Amino acid sequence: MSSCTVESAVECVNLLGLSEAKLVAFFESIGEKKFRATQVMKWIHQYGVTDFDEMTNISKALREKLKQIAEVRPPELIKQLDSIDGTRKFLISVSGNNAVETVFIPDGERGTLCVSSQVGCSLDCSFCATGKQGFNRDLTCAEIIGQVWIAAKSFGQLTEKGPRKITNVVMMGMGEPLLNFDNSVDAMNLMMHDFCYGLSKRRVTLSTSGVVPMLDKLGEHTDACLAISLHAPNDALRNELVPINKKYPIATLLDSAERYITGLPDNRRKITIEYTLIDHVNDRPEHAHELAELLKNIPVKINLIPFNPFNLSNYKRVSNNALRRFQTILIEAGYTTTVRTTRGDDIDAACGQLAGEVNDITRRSARYGLTGVASEEVVNFVGGNP
Repeated sequence: MSSCTVESAVECVNLLGLSEAKLVAFFESIGEKKFRATQVMKWIHQYGVTDFDEMTNISKALREKLKQIAEVRPPELIKQLDSIDGTRKFLISVSGNNAVETVFIPDGERGTLCVSSQVGCSLDCSFCATGKQGFNRDLTCAEIIGQVWIAAKSFGQLTEKGPRKITNVVMMGMGEPLLNFDNSVDAMNLMMHDFCYGLSKRRVTLSTSGVVPMLDKLGEHTDACLAISLHAPNDALRNELVPINKKYPIATLLDSAERYITGLPDNRRKITIEYTLIDHVNDRPEHAHELAELLKNIPVKINLIPFNPFNLSNYKRVSNNALRRFQTILIEAGYTTTVRTTRGDDIDAACGQLAGEVNDITRRSARYGLTGVASEEVVNFVGGNP
């Protein structure tokens, strides 16, 4: 990894997290041509190079200059866990004695990486393990795109002929990406950039619980796919499951989502509706019929997610019979309806189970009986003793 020698009074720029526009501005600010941005983007994101001396199509003088004022510094990998089903989870250290989790889920020729946007989450959805740990801060763009970098590196993807294991990225890990708007958008645009990871705009998805003002801005900055974390067919139930609904109720959220999707150049895209099925909470036939009525005339596809239990929740997983009945009602109503297969639950990598290590600045972790202190493993790692 490059390590800049800049004096402490001057900021050392981490090039990993710079969008193309910011990287162009950086090179112009040091008297260099804008095409240097393209060269460096390729070295970092397509070849995984962090040492400026290895960027051989850049002059030695510029390499020496970069070593004085800049660096390429991905976040540190604490641990990699591999599930028996091929799922891979990464525990990644970020500053402040925190860690986030990132999960790779294989499915035939497709490989989906679930990326975190915040350390913890401020929204406290009742069925999600992340929210129970409270919240510390937003991740930087370098920490978000660094998760993709680390995962791609682990598969040997960042080489000239490396396997393209990561074909899809979903912003569905820890945190609410629209509450970290600028960094999430910059990271997604790097994922889709031809000189970085080259992912199709149909293969990068932002999932939101419903931060409507930021969703209304989203179309001005990216054309990634959109998923709505809905989980209930009416406001009364969603208020219990997804508390932000009290501020931005379902009708307001769906109107904003529809404006985003219809504003994209590609008019064939649909909103993905994520619906976590919880036993005897939101999995009854009447809920399915109500959901079908709610979504009529909106371009959607529905992804049903069986609830994955965790220690701090009393909710139970939906029964197979209730799941099939719910799906059948939606299909018969004309909706494309898929069921998300539970993957990686043996390593706590299934949907809703991501927790990481959050140095909570709220009081929520204490309220749920957590200490708010990172595990000994993370403390040791941050202290230099992995």
